[in-house]
Amino acid sequence: MHPGLTRVRALLSRVGNPQRAFGVVLVGGTNGKGSTAAVLAAMLQADGRRTALFTSPHLTRFNERFRVNGQELPESEVAAALARLRPHAEATDATFFEIVTALGALLFAEAGAEVAVMEVGLGGRLDSTNALDPVLSVITNVGLDHTAVLGDTVEAIATEKAGILRSGLPAVTGVVGGLLPILRATGAGVWALGEELHPQTRSLGWRGAEVDLELPAGSVAFQTPLLGTHGARNAALAAAAALRLGVSPAAVQQGAAAATWPGRLEVLPWRGGRILLDGAHNPDGARALAAALVDLQVRPLPLIFGVAEDKAVAEVVRALRPHASRVILTRAVLSPRAAHPDTLAPHFAEVPVTLTDSPQEALAVLEAYSAPLALVCGSLYLIGEVRPLLLGHSGEGRERWQ
Repeated sequence: MHPGLTRVRALLSRVGNPQRAFGVVLVGGTNGKGSTAAVLAAMLQADGRRTALFTSPHLTRFNERFRVNGQELPESEVAAALARLRPHAEATDATFFEIVTALGALLFAEAGAEVAVMEVGLGGRLDSTNALDPVLSVITNVGLDHTAVLGDTVEAIATEKAGILRSGLPAVTGVVGGLLPILRATGAGVWALGEELHPQTRSLGWRGAEVDLELPAGSVAFQTPLLGTHGARNAALAAAAALRLGVSPAAVQQGAAAATWPGRLEVLPWRGGRILLDGAHNPDGARALAAALVDLQVRPLPLIFGVAEDKAVAEVVRALRPHASRVILTRAVLSPRAAHPDTLAPHFAEVPVTLTDSPQEALAVLEAYSAPLALVCGSLYLIGEVRPLLLGHSGEGRERWQ
């Protein structure tokens, strides 16, 4: 990881600046970037625009990162474009994420995308996606994560994330309170939740939520299948962004109803019961998950948990522990960053704990409990290894850092 825009700009230039062929929306924030981006892309598509979606990290397959009109681009197509890009990447000494960003731009231009919704990788100001010029930017929220890179205060992190905003151009955000002036200081036309944006939500339980959103230019009502208060909030941000881009209210409703986001409060059937998957890997994400469990009236349940070793484990566990009847600790075997289960065990001192060496072993332990509902959460890399096991799919099988 080498933050900066010089290399990615040089790489894009060498392949003809494909990012200029379509409009760009940047979606940043500490949590909720992916779901907000996915819902916004679905709304744009419902409005009749050929829409690309760039997200990271992928769960199971690398080509999940590149979608056009809701469909992953074929692996063969991605590989062929990557082969063309490779000599230019080597010549510019580009990093992994810089290469992936340029690859997305190249693929989307060749696919004839009219607009690309690009999820920011890390921070904002120096993230590779910020080499693209957005017509609108979204910042979902600001919390403490990746502090070694972005700074150890929310003010410092907000400043980094505000780097994706552009003076005189529209933006929407869920950032509130004392951090909002940091965003407004960029000169962007920011609409913020609680100020210009007023969503009212009603939980539909496991079916999602109803959202009534008031904006300066009117209002829109829609339903979203995203679970939890934070899911409804992310859908509201996507709707505000879509309306500022000229999407019709009918397309907002259609896109919101159709959008899904795998691995984030996703329910899958398994062995006659259900498993809830969620990539809650930082304190804010864990608190949002805990609040969703309360909203869904979920009693304490078996938990499979694993997380990267650089995360704030104590705070994450503090939010989740009251909702766990027992804990199965494991790790994403393909992620060198994964914390070893025995280092996580002390955080669950008051709950029965079982240590396992792999997701397969963790699921075997879970099966013996015959629980009607269980939770798997923590690292997205863990979710990416568990999910294909539940679906009967093959995994990627490659070591991964990002």
